[in-house]
Amino acid sequence: MTAASATENSRAALLMTGSMAFFAVEDLFLKRAAEVLPPGQVLALTGAAGAVVFWALAARRGQRVLSRDALRGIPLLRTLGEAGAAMLYIVALALAPLSMTSALLQASPLVVVAGAAIVLGEKVGWRRWGSIAAGFVGVMVILGPWDAAFDPTGLLTVACVLVLAVRDLSTRVMPARIGTFQVAAWAYLGLVPAGALLMAVMGQTFVMPTPAQWLGLGGALVTGLFGYYAVVAAMRLGEVSVVAPFRYTRLVFAIVLAMIFLGERPGLSTLIGAGIVVGSGLYAFARARACNRRLSLTANEG
Repeated sequence: MTAASATENSRAALLMTGSMAFFAVEDLFLKRAAEVLPPGQVLALTGAAGAVVFWALAARRGQRVLSRDALRGIPLLRTLGEAGAAMLYIVALALAPLSMTSALLQASPLVVVAGAAIVLGEKVGWRRWGSIAAGFVGVMVILGPWDAAFDPTGLLTVACVLVLAVRDLSTRVMPARIGTFQVAAWAYLGLVPAGALLMAVMGQTFVMPTPAQWLGLGGALVTGLFGYYAVVAAMRLGEVSVVAPFRYTRLVFAIVLAMIFLGERPGLSTLIGAGIVVGSGLYAFARARACNRRLSLTANEG
């Protein structure tokens, strides 16, 4: 690795860590808002505001948001996946402890690896399958279905992780002609009808937010946008295998924020399960990186 690439990877790692901090703060804002306002309303409002921002960014780059591409094929599947995952996640934030929700969310990369092997035919060795199985054990430890204090709201986040895998796998096969800001604008636009549908299903009506609640929604939007920008910049600047593991710092930020601002005290099962899930994910990343290096050396020798 050259000095330049080492510097870029370091900067990318800092950007990824910063993005995870922003997303953790966004979750805190969203949880507080969804506890006092209809979750679907929170989803629709943040979706509308985010769509305006990304629509403007897409327009500056000459990327059309009102396009037929948005309503067919892979882009439509990705938008539906984003909307479905957001519906599940906002309800989970409203009902479940933030520390548990964030811990379960860390299983997402492992589910994506499994999905890539099953759906996209990517080669995954037995060691990475083992790490996926271990991650599943970690999820079960966090949920604790055998415990008398079992909280079924955690299943909402598990369902969210599965739907997020659909979104992420769709992103992998997105046509190259479609721009990043187009995709983001479609995703946020999709949250508006998703929020309205969620309100209808839950039998809730619009509640006018107080000035403090508007401020909290604004905080969620700003931190979410900064987080999105930082994660995109990180993935473009550094090597994926180096930068991706820093996604797990989100859990650390979330637990600290939950303890300080929500008075949560994560149980031992949550901490142990989260450790298993994160450890499994880091091992899977390490194996993928080793495999990529081996393939690169083989190609160079050839």
